[in-house]
Amino acid sequence: MSTESLISPTCIGHFGLRTTPDRFDEMVQWHLAFFGGSITLRNEKAAFIAYDDEHHRLVIVNDPSHKPIADRKPAVGIYHIAFTLNSLADLVTSYEQKKARGILPHWPVNHGMSTSMYYFDPDGNEFEIQVDNFDTPDLARDFMATEEYARNPIGVDIEIDEFIRRVRSGEDEREIKKRPVIGQRLSRWENSIYFKMDEVEV
Repeated sequence: MSTESLISPTCIGHFGLRTTPDRFDEMVQWHLAFFGGSITLRNEKAAFIAYDDEHHRLVIVNDPSHKPIADRKPAVGIYHIAFTLNSLADLVTSYEQKKARGILPHWPVNHGMSTSMYYFDPDGNEFEIQVDNFDTPDLARDFMATEEYARNPIGVDIEIDEFIRRVRSGEDEREIKKRPVIGQRLSRWENSIYFKMDEVEV
């Protein structure tokens, strides 16, 4: 095998979603609200959405030849896509802004290396908004190498009202980010306080 260093991307440029004509407008409005985005270009076939200085980070294609997946649970493909905020205060504000627009997380969780909220868009694509729990990637990797993480690589569900109370109280975010020890948890959805996979239609 070659010892040549492989070239890695400098960043993620954008991602694309396909949807159907009956969901196109709903999908565009959902993602504009979710990302705090703006339209770069929209026509009857596609919408290009930006949320920073890039020309677009997301394209939604209106494709009448495609059909929704009847059951995503056994489907292969992209699992979810995660996006990072700078602080728990930003995460709470993000939650409140989305809630005001009818967008609620189905799974708030402290993974240990991150504190996250997971959302489904109208087509059932899953998006994660996260905050890093450690100051450096090395510290996060160290945590992921521990016996505690091996016992519970999934995380600890968050009770959202209490989480908001703690963040808004001015408590040190480093304390809020500490993951409780609950023992073994190997299933992503077990004991979720907000979400059961078979109760949601996507």
